[in-house]
This record gives sequence, C-alpha cells and structure tokens, in this order.
Amino acid sequence: MAQRPQKKLFSRKKVCRFCGDKELKINYKDVKTLRSFVSERGKIIPRRIVGTCATHQRQLCEAIKQARQIAFLPYSGSTQG
Repeated sequence: MAQRPQKKLFSRKKVCRFCGDKELKINYKDVKTLRSFVSERGKIIPRRIVGTCATHQRQLCEAIKQARQIAFLPYSGSTQG
C-alpha cells in the first residue's frame, strides 16, 4: 500500500478582541458590538469559537444578559418556518 501524504493543519491562535484593543469596552448599551457575540438563534457564542479570554467572556455574558433584560437584545432569534 502506498502511503498518503500527511495533511498539515495550521490554525492561527485566536486573540481576544478586547485585550488587543484597549479602547474597546464591553457595555450592555453597545448593541452593535454585542450582536457579533450572539448567534442568529440568540445564543451566546462560546469563547473557544469567538476567541475571547475568560475574563472578557464573563463580562460579555453579563452585558448580553443585561441587554436582554432591558430588551436591547432579543432572548431568541427570529423564528421563521
């Protein structure tokens, strides 16, 4: 049997957006920023996918939950079908 060539997998290390840019703050009123961390179904995207550090992911979850409570963000995404 002939050996197959090995595929090289390369994935860039994800860097926290908030650690990289000190000017960027997590605020429950900033819906535009928070929407990028929520799926279209309304779920909070986990940090292993988004790439945020643990500290900022906790702050992000609290801000999203506050924004949902005040009705800046919906609890669930648009349900069609």
